[in-house]
Amino acid sequence: MTDFPNGASCAELGDLPWRKSRYSNPNGNCVELAPLPGGGVAMRNSRHPEGPALVYRAADLRLFAHAVKAGEFDDLLGD
Repeated sequence: MTDFPNGASCAELGDLPWRKSRYSNPNGNCVELAPLPGGGVAMRNSRHPEGPALVYRAADLRLFAHAVKAGEFDDLLGD
């Protein structure tokens, strides 16, 4: 994976094909993801597209997604 720092500016990452979930609402308050050269994934706030992006290894993001699907963080959501 290309070594991008976590909290990289979107300008540092270059022109990426950002996308958000089809479940996102139209108010623009969404998380967007983009694949990085070498297999990583960048994540940003759609309200601040020029702002910083968090950078993850694909394997780490895959483990997180599996944990979410398994309900491991449901207690953080309240009622």
